[in-house]
Amino acid sequence: MKEITIGSNDAGQRLDRFLSKAVPLLPASLAQKYIRLKRIKLNGGRAQRDSRLQTGDLLQLYINDEFFDKPREDNAFLTVAVPKLQIVYEDEHILLADKRPGLAVHPHDGAEYGKTLIDHIQAYLYQKREWRPREENSFTPALCNRIDRNTGGIVIAAKTADALRILNQKIKDRELDKRYLAIVEGIPKPKEGSLKGYLFKDAKKNRVFVTDSPQPGSKTCQTNYKTLASQNGLSLVECELITGRTHQIRAQFAHAGHPLLGDGKYGKLNKRFDRNYQALYSYKLTFDFSTDAGVLAYLNGKQFSVSHVDFVEEYFPEVKI
Repeated sequence: MKEITIGSNDAGQRLDRFLSKAVPLLPASLAQKYIRLKRIKLNGGRAQRDSRLQTGDLLQLYINDEFFDKPREDNAFLTVAVPKLQIVYEDEHILLADKRPGLAVHPHDGAEYGKTLIDHIQAYLYQKREWRPREENSFTPALCNRIDRNTGGIVIAAKTADALRILNQKIKDRELDKRYLAIVEGIPKPKEGSLKGYLFKDAKKNRVFVTDSPQPGSKTCQTNYKTLASQNGLSLVECELITGRTHQIRAQFAHAGHPLLGDGKYGKLNKRFDRNYQALYSYKLTFDFSTDAGVLAYLNGKQFSVSHVDFVEEYFPEVKI
């Protein structure tokens, strides 16, 4: 419990507005809940969110100590009152989240404070009391893979240190099979094949470039694909990443003359179609361990997929994923 005595500089404010400044990590919706539950009291009695504070008033705050910390990147999860997650699968070690396009996975992707996928996952686990940050010496639930802000699909979160260590190694050793769905312009020829090339990343422009021959600083890139359906000048393709480079699928298909629908960075914007994001979704994940997986051995051979992909339903409704 923390007590705050209102000084002259804070007098005259509504209680809810004062709390937003004095305890910035406490979400407004949670503050209202705590006022209703009498976990925030004014002069020892019930308070109202619109109570006007007076000089000398005593606030008593019966809330967790974490909320009194200063706002930082590593405690942004505290600002999330109601985590918005679409959970594909969860157990004691991992959580698979279906990330929707437009949501950044990490704060350094330019996202607003407390509005990233990892913030929501950490808030969810904190509120379930599965993760108690003040009792941990170093571990924080973390993402094992990432997806571009404007790409949707399955993101893996590790809930334990063992899971994080094992999955990071499995991803490095290519013992996870991730499949993407994409809509591209035109009809790829052949309808099933492999795109191979060299990819160079320009960090300043946040853009990559694909060439047919090696260039200084470039890395090999390979995407296997299979055309599932074609109509109206578009094709639905399933992609398998053999290498995992930045923007790989988008850049390779654009280089091959088949830019992704809605991709304003690597392809031309076709005004016949109204899309805010590129039609790309990491829709299926299979754990395909060929070496010991320790505490995650039970996952071997298991496959998970999302329930729906909006652009498939819109442009290729006859295709069942």
